[in-house]
Amino acid sequence: MDKVVDIASQAAERIINIYLDDRFDIQLKSDRTPVTQADLQAHHLIVDKLQQLTGDIPILSEESASYGWQQRKLWQLYWLIDPLDGTQEFIDKNGEFTVNIALISNGKPIMGIVQAPVLGEVYFAATGIGAFKTSATNNTQLIKVRQVPQLNGQAEFIVAIGRGCISEQLKKFYLKLSKHKTIRLGSSLKTCLIAEGKADVYPRFGKTSEWDTAAAQCILECAGGLVSDMQLSPLKYNTKDSLLNPEFIAYGDKTISWSNYLT
Repeated sequence: MDKVVDIASQAAERIINIYLDDRFDIQLKSDRTPVTQADLQAHHLIVDKLQQLTGDIPILSEESASYGWQQRKLWQLYWLIDPLDGTQEFIDKNGEFTVNIALISNGKPIMGIVQAPVLGEVYFAATGIGAFKTSATNNTQLIKVRQVPQLNGQAEFIVAIGRGCISEQLKKFYLKLSKHKTIRLGSSLKTCLIAEGKADVYPRFGKTSEWDTAAAQCILECAGGLVSDMQLSPLKYNTKDSLLNPEFIAYGDKTISWSNYLT
């Protein structure tokens, strides 16, 4: 895992060099989402390094998602990467973007690395080993989810959400909560905050792709939480032609009846 963490760090350095240059180009992909030189350079670096490291294991990246289902359905083990998760955050210069690398085995993420280039932090985890965070001061610690605190019999939630508009579904979710605070930030950092016990839940009622969630899902689940669909079944990977996720909820405290807040 250390070698993959190092690959993510190398990609982060490449991204930062472009981030500090205000003249980077922005293009639109066919789905009308933005892409920059940082996305593409990080993609090529990660793919090249992983190929050198693991040889024949297939690699699926947001920037090369051209493999058809007939080919992908034969994969039992593969790398799933988002070389720059949070391209809009990169463009907006708020620092809330990440490098995501996950290893998927039979539909489940078994290794995950989320590197935050501007923050200088990296989250990493592997099944059977645990979840960890290395800070900007190079201090590495085991991380765990927290239990939602109670005050006078009421849960006090910390909800992590993105910086986009608040949807009607999210408003309905909020109405079912008791006391709560909200943290707004981009990319996989929302799920990672839950993994380190700084937030409790991240409900996602919009479109995401499998490379957006896999690495952080591994980190959260190794820290004691779960990323599930709205029926509370864990997200699975490479099970169909489409690479889009269902709507999902990421949470830390498994003693909470989350279904009560989703119906």
